[in-house]
Amino acid sequence: METAAPLAGKTALVTGASAGIGHATALALAQRGANLVLTARREDRLRTLAAAIESLGGQAVFHAGDAAEEATAQQAIALALNRFGHLDILINNAGAGNYKDLIDTSAADYDALMNANMRSGFLFSRHAVPHMIAQKSGIILFISSVAGLQGTAGESVYCATKFAQSGFAQALDAELRKHGIKVGTIFPGGVKSEFALGHGRTEDSIRNSRMMDPAQVAEAIAFACLQPPNVRIPQMTVRHMG
Repeated sequence: METAAPLAGKTALVTGASAGIGHATALALAQRGANLVLTARREDRLRTLAAAIESLGGQAVFHAGDAAEEATAQQAIALALNRFGHLDILINNAGAGNYKDLIDTSAADYDALMNANMRSGFLFSRHAVPHMIAQKSGIILFISSVAGLQGTAGESVYCATKFAQSGFAQALDAELRKHGIKVGTIFPGGVKSEFALGHGRTEDSIRNSRMMDPAQVAEAIAFACLQPPNVRIPQMTVRHMG
């Protein structure tokens, strides 16, 4: 890594880093000089990603666990502090999709989606924010969806979780700005990834679509992390040309 990289010396934690937007965002931030803390459930993929970042000259550590479990948030943040001394950027990316009509959606489906998409961001933010307040700086980004801007048939619970992320982020923006902490939400359109595969999407539908590549969304996320100290991006919508 070049020392002139714009995020040199910063530490970024990315949840859901084993695939898709999270994986691409970790690489994009590492390429800009950030130290990475990676977390997701699939340890083998995290290990491979950390090795790829180190091959670029960066530094990366990982903690495998379910982002909706409080211990995962506590341990990943402790790892960031113990390894790098501080935490500057939190990318709340972990999430899931399950596209079903309401009458086909169970209470268990609701709980699973709300935990994956909202509880995870709450837990990681809850345990990261005290450290950011102490250092009087930080960036927290929630990776929501255009489904958090407009409700869509067959996606009622998924949309509810994504609207929840947006409202939570708006409230945190108002609460934490006085501490020098920037909070924003990224609203991507369709992305070619494993997201919702087998839960409303198929490999063919993803492959044959005009959806974005994860790396394209990751560039927008990196852009939001690179603003001057007095500039924040509360909301950004990123859509493909389809």
